[in-house]
Amino acid sequence: MARNGKKIVIIGSGIAGLSAAVYALKCGYDVEVVEMNDQAGGLAMSWKRGPYTFETCLHWLLGSKPGADLHAQWEEIFEIDRLRFVNPDRMVQIEDPAGRHLTIYTNLQWLETELLRRTPQDAKAIHEFVDTVRALERFRMLDPAGGLAENWQQMLHDLPMLPLLRKLINTSGAEYAKRFSDPMLQAFFSGGDMGQLSAIALLFSLAWMHAGNAGYAIGGSQAIIRLIEEQIASLGGNIRFRAKVVRILVENDAAVGVELESGEKIMADWVVSAADGHATIFDMLGGKYADAALRKAYNERLIFTSYAQVSLGVAMDLSGQPPMVTRILEKPFRVDPKTELPHMSFRFFHFDPTFAPEGKTAVTSFLPTRNYGYWMDLRVKDPAGYHEEKQRLAKGVIDELEKRIPGVREAIEATDVSTPASVVRHTGNWKGSMEGWMIVPGMGLKTLPNTLPGLGRFVMVGQWVLPGGGLPCGPMTARPAVKQICRQDRVPFMPQMRPEAIPA
Repeated sequence: MARNGKKIVIIGSGIAGLSAAVYALKCGYDVEVVEMNDQAGGLAMSWKRGPYTFETCLHWLLGSKPGADLHAQWEEIFEIDRLRFVNPDRMVQIEDPAGRHLTIYTNLQWLETELLRRTPQDAKAIHEFVDTVRALERFRMLDPAGGLAENWQQMLHDLPMLPLLRKLINTSGAEYAKRFSDPMLQAFFSGGDMGQLSAIALLFSLAWMHAGNAGYAIGGSQAIIRLIEEQIASLGGNIRFRAKVVRILVENDAAVGVELESGEKIMADWVVSAADGHATIFDMLGGKYADAALRKAYNERLIFTSYAQVSLGVAMDLSGQPPMVTRILEKPFRVDPKTELPHMSFRFFHFDPTFAPEGKTAVTSFLPTRNYGYWMDLRVKDPAGYHEEKQRLAKGVIDELEKRIPGVREAIEATDVSTPASVVRHTGNWKGSMEGWMIVPGMGLKTLPNTLPGLGRFVMVGQWVLPGGGLPCGPMTARPAVKQICRQDRVPFMPQMRPEAIPA
């Protein structure tokens, strides 16, 4: 097909912005993606420190299994079958100071056996839990860009599950944990943000893992981003780096382009924002098109925490460790003046040979906090104090890791610490949030509007549209957004179009 003569400018090159670029290019649009950093990915980021690679995003990718949910949508975005996926047999191992541990297996039969061994008095609740996860495994996602005509068969298939879904959506992780008497199992459901999230989020994750449809991609999140960039290049798209948007240009209540920090203006027929939602609505557009409902959402809805991350390059073969360990601490660990954590988690990336030289291991510890302002102020007003605080976090994490793996301290060859200030600086994400809106009881799974009242030729994609965030929100929000654009422009929506079929 020939180009249709219309241009779309996309703000942000995270997973949602890149997905929107691919769909728009396949439909004949000229596309320019503008990114404030010097590489694509946004929150889907990993970085090098010497011979080690440290990952901050990818735990698993929904859609990793051919023929299963979301795989076909990923195939529309990039050549997903070029990736190699691994499916760990353990989701997490929880440990207490007394040396006891609970393993959350991804295999439901193993998990059920493990839980019954630990707490036979909870047999009824355990059987119900495992049966619920098995039921969720049969659920199939609807086409996010489809209407009744495209989805009616799937809706009929899923109809018997609606009462269960409704119940789980309205039950928090903390409430679900009360079904069990074992403190470790309670901690699994109620620890940190998980306690406030709808229980359905964790149960769906287990269902996808058991089905083999939530594998980890070797190379991490950037392996995925690189393949999407290749797709965009093959389709004739362009990504401009170090191009920060400060204003969305509007004429007669229609978006007509963007203005960069340099003063340059890029004109377009459509503007798609895959950038931070708050910055888009209240900074780039000055809040002019935010109605009462939208302001209420940004004022009252709960968002995911920000985080600090301590990353370690360890000159030890740690392949005998579980891929994820959560340790219940003897005493809480202070992240910052308003944040103390009762537990500390470690990811051992021994399953990804690209992250460390042979015989060595990349290890990360994720430290959630909502006190993002403390870290931002400290970085600007007291750089020396900021550095000292980062060193304190690293020492605390290493001290705890040493308790589990004696001698690991001397084997550490690389140490890296990021903070909520790092998250804000690199992504612009509001309050340093890692995934946007949380799915909490009473909110349901409904998306937020991807348009703004009174503003034409503009759509939003990404985690500020779809609660729950994560990599799947890229294609799940980009696909319907580009379909909307095509409908208004009377352009065929062709998401399966192959690059070789589109002339330059």
